[in-house]
Amino acid sequence: MNRYILPLVAVVVMIPILILGLQSDPSKLPSQYIGKPAPQFSLPTLKDPSRTLSSADLVGQVSLVNIWGTWCVGCRAEHGFLMQLAEQHQVPIFGINWRDNRQDALQWLRQYGDPYVASGFDQDGRVGIDWGAYGAPETFLISAEGRVLYRFAGPLDQSIWDREFAPLIAGASQ
Repeated sequence: MNRYILPLVAVVVMIPILILGLQSDPSKLPSQYIGKPAPQFSLPTLKDPSRTLSSADLVGQVSLVNIWGTWCVGCRAEHGFLMQLAEQHQVPIFGINWRDNRQDALQWLRQYGDPYVASGFDQDGRVGIDWGAYGAPETFLISAEGRVLYRFAGPLDQSIWDREFAPLIAGASQ
């Protein structure tokens, strides 16, 4: 009899946890950096390892930081939108190529286009973790002062851009 009670108790405890998890929106995961300075980092750039992309590059204008990888299905889904956004020159997009292979990432950009002003190569994933990334894609809106204004987890598209990012950019640009 006792051998059935412990599994039953475990199932009863897990059901509410699973229900809460299914009801949560992963794009609404909080960021510890909202309103605070973006994490300090310095990475070799993807295209030229002798050059760096750092937190200093994010200061001076409103910009985006997009964490991406060639292994990421959502990154592929949002890539066309990032290309359109880059062509509109609304805001510079900086990439952090996360937990990837340099040659695969370079091939990806040759094949699908490169929306990034620069993309840092975060092979071991430490910088992405410092940003609090749960996965990819994740996109951060950065103020001209280098503060994180907003974080979105998941693939960007026009409706998300118009609803979440455009109003913040308009406010930050005034």
